[in-house]
Amino acid sequence: MVGLGAPDDAAVWRLDEQRALVITTDFFTPVVDDAYDYGAIAAANALSDLYAMGARPFLALNVACLPPNLPLEQMAEITRGAADKVREAGAVIAGGHSLQDDEPKVGLVAVGLADPQALISKAGARPGDLLVLTKPIGTGVSATALKAQEADEQDVVWMTAWMKHLNKAASELAVDVGVRGGTDVTGYSLLGHGTELAQTSGVRLHIYAGSVPVLSGARGYAGEHHVPGGSHDNRLYFGPQVVFGPEIDEISRIVLFDAQTSGGLFLALDDERLSAFMARAANSGVSAWVIGRVETGEGTHVSADALQSAPPPVVDETWAGSYVSLTD
Repeated sequence: MVGLGAPDDAAVWRLDEQRALVITTDFFTPVVDDAYDYGAIAAANALSDLYAMGARPFLALNVACLPPNLPLEQMAEITRGAADKVREAGAVIAGGHSLQDDEPKVGLVAVGLADPQALISKAGARPGDLLVLTKPIGTGVSATALKAQEADEQDVVWMTAWMKHLNKAASELAVDVGVRGGTDVTGYSLLGHGTELAQTSGVRLHIYAGSVPVLSGARGYAGEHHVPGGSHDNRLYFGPQVVFGPEIDEISRIVLFDAQTSGGLFLALDDERLSAFMARAANSGVSAWVIGRVETGEGTHVSADALQSAPPPVVDETWAGSYVSLTD
């Protein structure tokens, strides 16, 4: 159903009328210092592609490249973090493969099941839909500041908590209310993944920067040039398809192209589904910000104003203060 011909989040193979197999893989180098958190974030990031397509994870395989001089205790913590996150997702780790490498690289092959008639894909956005984001952006610049030992300790705590947070509840809610268009926000940035959504659906996205949540400290880190290489690549590749309003400052542009790790879902919902989604999100602890609209046309337009009709975000009180508006 989905393979190399479409730039979607996972491969999809129809098993029968009720079941489709959804398969993906992802792994990366450390983004935090703590070994357990690194493993958990790597697992959450890999599982996110299943959630982005409305699938339920049931099986995972470890993928690990580890230095031979890495202490055994740290290896154990990395794999324990990944295993705990997979267990939280309701799935099992059933094997995997490892090899030696100079720098750690950890992730999963993740397998899930979905209803073939209820898949969420990048081809499902329609003019008139509203755009919902379920996590703040800014993990790329924040993690880069951490590598330079210039990140605030509390900012790191919040960044780590958001990256470890599974998109499970948001995905299940999206499937329940009938969302058909969406993706997740990872290495290609909010604007990169958004541009793919626009291209595949044959629409234009309008992003209201004043409604986009960004991690506390992220604007400052971007202004101090703690920008990962992937973010520069995103701007070079997707930039020609993005039109910024003249009021969008340089730091906001950097953050909108920031390469994310284990970001949120980015969903397109019509008015009826949006009302159902936001009402149920408020009762289930799912964070959600309405940040834009789907329009006729092509590409992505970014303006500085906020979407005044947007319902307020729902945020776990543990993370109160962990984010601000992109334009603040």
